[in-house]
Amino acid sequence: MNRSPIRRIAAVATVLLSSLAVISSSLAVTAGVSAASSADPRVEPGLARKLAGGGRVRVNVVTKATSDLAAAASAGQVLQKLSRLPVVTLRADQAALERLAGQPGVVSVSEDRPVPPVLAQSVPLIGGDRTRAAGLTGEGSVVAVLDTGVAVNHPFLGGRVVDEACFSPIDEDYAATSLCPDGTDRQEGPGSADSESGPCAGGQLDCAHGTHVAGIVAGDGEGVEGDGGSGVAPSADLVAVQVFSKVDSEDYCGLGAAPCVLSFTSAQLAGLEKVLELKDSGIPVAAANLSLGGGYHTAPCDSDPRKLAVDKLLAAGVATVIAAGNNGYTDAVSAPACVSSAVAVGSVTDEDAVSGFSNRGALLDLFAPGTGIVSSVPGDRWTSMSGTSMAAPHVAGAFAIMRQAFSGRPVGELESVLESTGKSIAYQGATTPRVQLDDAALGSTLRPGPHQLFYARARIADNVQITANSTMTVPVSGKSGLPAQGIAAVALNVSAKGAWFNTGSVAVYPSGEAEPQGDAVFYDTTRTASTMIIAKVGADGKIKVVNRSNQAVQVYLDVHGYTLDHAAATIGATYVPLAPARIANKVVIPSWGNYELAAGGAGGIPTTGVDAVALTATLRSTGTGTIRAYAAGDVFPAEANIDYPANTSAQFFTIVKPGTGGKVNIHNLGGQPVELSVDVSGYYTSTQRGATIRAINPAPLTGEVTIAPGGTRTLAPAGTGGIPSSGVSALGLTVAARGSADGAVSVVPAGSTSGVRVVAYGGGKDTIGSATAALRPDGTVVLKNEGTSQVTVSVGAYAYFGTR
Repeated sequence: MNRSPIRRIAAVATVLLSSLAVISSSLAVTAGVSAASSADPRVEPGLARKLAGGGRVRVNVVTKATSDLAAAASAGQVLQKLSRLPVVTLRADQAALERLAGQPGVVSVSEDRPVPPVLAQSVPLIGGDRTRAAGLTGEGSVVAVLDTGVAVNHPFLGGRVVDEACFSPIDEDYAATSLCPDGTDRQEGPGSADSESGPCAGGQLDCAHGTHVAGIVAGDGEGVEGDGGSGVAPSADLVAVQVFSKVDSEDYCGLGAAPCVLSFTSAQLAGLEKVLELKDSGIPVAAANLSLGGGYHTAPCDSDPRKLAVDKLLAAGVATVIAAGNNGYTDAVSAPACVSSAVAVGSVTDEDAVSGFSNRGALLDLFAPGTGIVSSVPGDRWTSMSGTSMAAPHVAGAFAIMRQAFSGRPVGELESVLESTGKSIAYQGATTPRVQLDDAALGSTLRPGPHQLFYARARIADNVQITANSTMTVPVSGKSGLPAQGIAAVALNVSAKGAWFNTGSVAVYPSGEAEPQGDAVFYDTTRTASTMIIAKVGADGKIKVVNRSNQAVQVYLDVHGYTLDHAAATIGATYVPLAPARIANKVVIPSWGNYELAAGGAGGIPTTGVDAVALTATLRSTGTGTIRAYAAGDVFPAEANIDYPANTSAQFFTIVKPGTGGKVNIHNLGGQPVELSVDVSGYYTSTQRGATIRAINPAPLTGEVTIAPGGTRTLAPAGTGGIPSSGVSALGLTVAARGSADGAVSVVPAGSTSGVRVVAYGGGKDTIGSATAALRPDGTVVLKNEGTSQVTVSVGAYAYFGTR
């Protein structure tokens, strides 16, 4: 833990102070306040003066040992005793404070002050989708959520609340009543922390906070309607601990805010002790989450009574994860996040900027996403909340993942790994790591997992005729040597040629899903038109191909790679997007000739460990012919990547394996030379972790829009058509273009004026091209018209790639 030396000093200082000689309660009194109690370093500053006017408050008294509790309890009215921690909660007045000051066994006296809560897009940002894909789901671990209770029957939580308890003080002096379903101040067992029972039911009080936090920790969105993803540890179990009371006083809730829900420190202590009991009984608790607190602390607050519980949990192998607070302090956190042995968590946005509301500073251990987080709330609903409360459960869930990945390692070591592998977030001259769970749990080694690419070439439809305005179902699984089960997506080269003077278009989509609006390829009778797309495969292992024309079309479908919906026995490849780079510029391939493209080591592609490269080629010839791109040293393939016309620019996208020497053969099967330019946009590798492919039912990103000559068009695809609102590094997209003069549409990366060409257009015809395009840092895609005429484009998405 990065603050432990300072905090150990503070803890030792507290113990030394507690052994000082007792100051007699008979010393002179100034202004009604005992000089002993006001000067005693064991007493919370200001507490003695607060009681000088004859009032009384709840106080938590920490003693050196449990044997000292009886003496401390005699000083006032006992409100709560704990069975494992030397802490007693009293109702104290000035006289009680004086009696406590006279006891050498008392370590600290502090007010039992009620505090409020500190209010799936974020999980991919921290790499949670990749840990889940690698089989790390938190299974076998439990996370305790000390909060406003949990809607235990919410479908997002899947019946995984394994224990419940409620500690909800009743106190007339604070206008506090219980939130326990049975109305008592302490209830344990099934239903005791259910936020859809008792006073929390009905929506009169805002008890949604705990369910939202629990969903971030361990929500499982698989098959659940209405959710946009899963929590960090979707197989972890939960312990729900209600630690809030209903308070009906504007003195504590704020003007016009009563009634409200607030948590007493004594309730949190009881809840933490309950977690310790569960851990000691054999429940595999990995972390306890507290998204609550208050105050301003620039130094460790190790006199806080909760330090005892946090330390005991740490010794038992449980991390206590606490929200840093939402005051926007640049140099402080709230309590109990200031406890040295706790894990204090601040909030960042999805763009890794520090959230304006987040506390931060030297006491902060980690950042995590906390802005606009969608999670579960009572009533089987979901909503968006922001706060360090939302950041902390990302880290609590991360401890469940880390416990699964590194069974038996101490909590401090797990925290150190989370901190050392995190992404550094800079602010005001300081840095704090943002949790990057995949780096922490997986290291740099890629493991078998779903949605990895396996390179393969297979023809699944050979010159098949699709009649007018009809749809053909094409089996994929088990065809031409492909796996018989579990294919999630294919890199599919779609080729089509119209019959009987026919022009039209072909669309491809997964069996079992709705027919999309966009097209995969436009065709006519002059040549076989081709486009490669990343096509989602239906649950039945099939795709559908629809002919949008009044006459028949001849279709070829060639697979150049596939992904699975499960982890295979071997490691597949993950995708690493690159800034578009030209690796061949206007090279000439002679008729019936071959060009060896040196892919390895070019344009950011490594020289070794590359399973396939994503290439876009632009070509032009005075004659007609076909182009085949394939690994150097491999057998000449039967299928073509593209048929090119005479005197017209053409474009194709391919995913191809580098062969001998890292080279790719590009063969010109035509009677005239071809001028060729090639851009690289990324590569697939099984030697390092990158992004996995998540194919979607084809979705439009724009309707038809026009781009002026030399002009650009910016798209913001996040949250559109099945694309998550965050956590996306690249897209598999198609661009349909129509322009009167020859030109091309490119995807332009940040900091550049030109990019990788996606589609060539001209002659007023509709053409379609595709590419895998890396998103800019702001999550946008910029298209540029590189032609001399206005172009009309429409853009569709077929797949997305997660952030790395």
